[in-house]
Amino acid sequence: MTDGTNPPSSPQPEQPAPGSGGYGFPPGPPASGGYGYPADQGPRPSPGAGYGYPAPPPPESGGGYGYPADQGQDQGQGQGQGQSHPNPYQQDLPGPYRPGSYQQFPGGAPASPGGPGGPGDPGGPADPGGAWPPAGAQQPAPFARQQSGQPDWDALADRSAAERRKKRLWTIGGVAAVLALLAGGGTFLLLGGEDKAEDVADDAPAATGSASPKPEGSKSKAPVDKSPTVASDPTLIRDHSGKDHLKMSAEAGVFAIDKHYELRTKGNEKSYAEAEKRVVDASKSFTVSARVWNRAPKGRQIAVSQGNDKTFGFELGSDEVNGKPAWIFRVQTSDQGADSTTQTIAAEGLKMAKTMTTLTGTYDAEKKTITLYVNGKKASEGQVTGVYNAPGPLQLARSRHEGNWTGSWNGAMDSMRAFGVALSPEQVAAVRQNKLSPSVKPSGAWVLL
Repeated sequence: MTDGTNPPSSPQPEQPAPGSGGYGFPPGPPASGGYGYPADQGPRPSPGAGYGYPAPPPPESGGGYGYPADQGQDQGQGQGQGQSHPNPYQQDLPGPYRPGSYQQFPGGAPASPGGPGGPGDPGGPADPGGAWPPAGAQQPAPFARQQSGQPDWDALADRSAAERRKKRLWTIGGVAAVLALLAGGGTFLLLGGEDKAEDVADDAPAATGSASPKPEGSKSKAPVDKSPTVASDPTLIRDHSGKDHLKMSAEAGVFAIDKHYELRTKGNEKSYAEAEKRVVDASKSFTVSARVWNRAPKGRQIAVSQGNDKTFGFELGSDEVNGKPAWIFRVQTSDQGADSTTQTIAAEGLKMAKTMTTLTGTYDAEKKTITLYVNGKKASEGQVTGVYNAPGPLQLARSRHEGNWTGSWNGAMDSMRAFGVALSPEQVAAVRQNKLSPSVKPSGAWVLL
C-alpha cells in the first residue's frame, strides 16, 4: 500500500473505514462522546478529520469542542470528501502548521481545489514535506504539552539531601575502618612484638659476628648469637662463652630441630666431640650440665666427661645401678681410676628413654660434696674426699675407663654448660629455665637453646 516514500520500518496501513475502528478509534463514536469525541450532536465527522483531530462541528451549532461558532461559508472542501466545514486551523497559520490529514496517501491526496489542505497547499498531503509536522514543532492545542519554566525545587532539595546523607555515611564508614585498622595494628604490636623479639633472642640462630653496640641507657636485650658452629669451620661446635670450641668426629653432627639445634651421636666410638684442652678445673668447685635424650638407656652412656689417657675425672650420664637404668654423676678421686676410688650418685626410677632431661652435677670443693640434679631438682647427694683433676680435654658422648673409650652416647644433647663454681639449687633450676643471672658466667657453653 506504499509507493516507497514512507519510512520502510513503519509502513502505515490503509485508512480505516469510518466507524470500523482502528488506529485507536473505537467502532464509531460513542453516543456520549469519549475517546476525544464530544457528545454526538450531529452527523458523523468526515474521514478527513482523522488521527487525533476532533470531529468537525455539527452543521447547526454555535461551535463546540474547541471550534468557534459558525461565522460563514466553508473555506474549502475537506479532504476530497465533498463536505464543507469551517476549519479553525486555517486562520493566518503558516503553511507548515496548517492542518491537514496526518494520514499518508500513496501518490497524493484526492484532487481538491487548491485551498487549505489541498494538494497545492504546502501543508497538505500532496506536499512531500508536509505529511507530518517538522520535528520539534509545537502541537496544536489541546495536545501541546504544557511545561513550566520553573524547576522542581522540592525534587532538587530531596536529591541534594540524599547526596549529603550518602556522603556522610561514607565518611563515617571510612573513619570506622581506619580506627579498626589502627586498633588491630596496635594490638599486634603489643601482643606480637615482644614475642617476636623473644624468639629472635632466645630461639632463632643469628649470624656469626659481634653485636652492634646498644645506645647508652637502652633497656632492650642485646642480640644473642646462638649459631651452633664456627662460621669458618662447621665441624667445630662453637663455645659461646670462650674459645674452647669442640671438634666433632665424622659420625657426629649438629642438626636444627624445633627452632633450636642439637648435637646427635650414634652410640659408637667414632661418634663424639672433644675440646683441645681441659675446660673444667676439678681441683676447685665446678658444675657441669646438659639437656639429653637417648634412644635406649642400656648399659653405660656418658654425655659429658673429662679425664686422661687412662681414666675419667668425672662423668655425667646414665648407667645401670642395682641392675636398673639410672641417671648418674660419677667422680674419680685418684689418677689410677680404681673402683675403690670411684664415687657414684644416682637417680633411679625416672623416665629415661626418648625424653628430654636436664642433668646437672656439682662439686663443692669446700664441703667435699657432689650433687646430682634431674630437671632442676636435687635427686642425690654424696660425700667425697676430692675429685681427680684430670689434665685431658673435655669430652661429649664418651668417657675414658681403664685406658679405653667407653660409654658412647646414643641420642642427642644440647645446652651443654660448665661453670667454675658449684651452683646452688636455685641457680640450677634457673639454668634449666634459661633464666640464670648474667652475673654468673659459664666457663664454657655449647649448642644453647
